[in-house]
Amino acid sequence: MAKSNSEVTSAKAASAASKVLRNPKSSPAAKTAAASALTQRPNKK
Repeated sequence: MAKSNSEVTSAKAASAASKVLRNPKSSPAAKTAAASALTQRPNKK
């Protein structure tokens, strides 16, 4: 079942989240939020 638009993270937000996860100086809270955003991205086809 497809997720509704309100549950899908935009490409721009996903890119920002990826940068947070790759930054070793990011706080654990920021990494948790970024990971949560990325789990809502649709899979690449």
